[in-house]
Amino acid sequence: MAGPAFDPLTALSTLRRHGVRFVLIGGFAAAIRGAPLVTGDLDVCHARDRANLERLAAALRELGARLRGAPPEVPFVLDARTLAAGDHFTFETDAGPLDCLATPAGTEGFVDLDASATDEDLDGLVVRVASLRDLIRMKRAAGRPQDRIALEWLAALRDELEG
Repeated sequence: MAGPAFDPLTALSTLRRHGVRFVLIGGFAAAIRGAPLVTGDLDVCHARDRANLERLAAALRELGARLRGAPPEVPFVLDARTLAAGDHFTFETDAGPLDCLATPAGTEGFVDLDASATDEDLDGLVVRVASLRDLIRMKRAAGRPQDRIALEWLAALRDELEG
């Protein structure tokens, strides 16, 4: 059975409306930076302060977030305390898959990524997007087969842009 249609702008606008501090990472961020990557999920690195975790939990509840791959009977309380207790959460939402990572591979988390992220306008919605260099750093550190393929595209894009 297929999940909900991937609607990244709805997910991102919900996070923004709730005032969540995050940096967009992963394949969608790479595509925004110009890499010819196709993705079916959204990845964000969020700030871990208590107030931001409260806002993130509220946004996730509005999006109907539930743990991806977990049986429905597995108890899961979606609140700031739960989010603070974990580092990586993979959710299925009404807007499609959304992964929330506190410290993506190869980084020290939100403050690290936010330092070189830029504001990008996505059809009137402004979001922080990880830099090309940070996207490369994360893909290199993750080292999964799909990351190695994306790394080739990202490195070629970097080389082209830096001329």
